[in-house]
Amino acid sequence: MPLSVRFYVLLAGFFSQLLCLGVARFAYTPLLPLMQQQNLLTDASSGYLAAINYLGYMAGALLAASLSNLQLKDRLYRLGLIVAIVSTLGMALTENLYLWSFWRFMAGLSCAGSMLIASGLIMHWLISHQQRAELGVHFAGLGLGIAMSAMLVEVMLQLHLTWQNQWVVLAVIGGLLAVPAWRWLPKPTPSLLPTQHNLNDLPASRRFIRLMLLSYFCAGYGYVLSATFIVTIVERMPGLSGSGNLSFVLLGLAAAPAVLLWDLIARKTGYLYAIMLALVLQTVAIILPLSVATLAVVLVSAALFGATFIGVVSLVLTMAGRLYPSKPAKLMGKMTLAYGLAQVIAPAITGVIAEKTGSFAPGLYLAAALLGMAVLLLYWLSCTDKTAKQFS
Repeated sequence: MPLSVRFYVLLAGFFSQLLCLGVARFAYTPLLPLMQQQNLLTDASSGYLAAINYLGYMAGALLAASLSNLQLKDRLYRLGLIVAIVSTLGMALTENLYLWSFWRFMAGLSCAGSMLIASGLIMHWLISHQQRAELGVHFAGLGLGIAMSAMLVEVMLQLHLTWQNQWVVLAVIGGLLAVPAWRWLPKPTPSLLPTQHNLNDLPASRRFIRLMLLSYFCAGYGYVLSATFIVTIVERMPGLSGSGNLSFVLLGLAAAPAVLLWDLIARKTGYLYAIMLALVLQTVAIILPLSVATLAVVLVSAALFGATFIGVVSLVLTMAGRLYPSKPAKLMGKMTLAYGLAQVIAPAITGVIAEKTGSFAPGLYLAAALLGMAVLLLYWLSCTDKTAKQFS
């Protein structure tokens, strides 16, 4: 099979990430300070909208985990691309918090389509065509999507576009991104479906699943705070006003190549140790600016965070796909439910704490503590579980 075919399939996932994650999900982060400045959102309501976005993501994860029909998954993936565009446009058409909540929920659903359904379809295609089952190129779209959204918002701010017009422009760009995401992912056909012979599942122990779910929950809590509030946090640091979008761009640019790097690290160390290393570095990234709040330190922290959180997501979902190649979205969906549950809880709690205390620091320290717990759980698992030893 020509390598170009594999590349186009991976690029379909890449562009779906640019659209569903970069535009529909993460454009909210760099736009948040502008919407707060115009008294449209408070810290608490900002956190609630982020939580509702992840609630939509969880609903999508539940749906993905319950499906086994590839043709139906393919249709839902394509529907998710449309929903990503419409939900982005919807944010411009109202100032009603309840309607915004609906659109953020729908954007979360579209994220599940790109992260889980697309991941499962691409993993299935790779394995059935005897291709290396790695999703690095696919997940690189998440990092570049983050950088893209931040750069677009910064350019539009310089052009003095209103927050409504910025959402409209982002929706138009999303429509362009949807074209390759739609066209380059082959529709599954019976002739291309793999047989049971070349798709042998490796059932994991219940203990392995439970501890992985718990550790991934902790990882999700640590991830979501920076992913949601980093621009706002940086903008409020003394002397760093105007640097928020720069930190978000750097975060995304660091994330884009990192997925490929973590694939290489995992080949050398095993998946579990690679995930542990990424979580330790992510903890450092969260704590660093709380200790030294200079622009250089903040940018290093943002880059380190970007280079690690995406590695955790990519490695965990790839590991889930390798355990259950015949139905990769099943375990991917369960893992994402755990990750997503933390992402529903964390922004709401942190937003309320920040509004009451005037600082995001308490929430960030809690996030760092939970990341440390995730590392301890994975280390314990790697030492005591037979399934885990396959990935150690």
